[in-house]
Amino acid sequence: MTAKKTGARKYSKRTSRKVAKVMHELKEGTLRSGASGKKVTSRKQAVAIGLSEARKAGERVPKQNTNG
Repeated sequence: MTAKKTGARKYSKRTSRKVAKVMHELKEGTLRSGASGKKVTSRKQAVAIGLSEARKAGERVPKQNTNG
């Protein structure tokens, strides 16, 4: 059995709650993208929206990977 890695969380608990709220909106079909206002259907896009909102709120979120 491997030992559990100890250390600080990468994402804060409030960030996790923010992403969970956005995922709930996605499943309900009420999640909209910011610029166009179109309905979001992609799971990846929903997570990106949640992390973006958390960053704007000043939560602990790792830096964004811009390599595509």
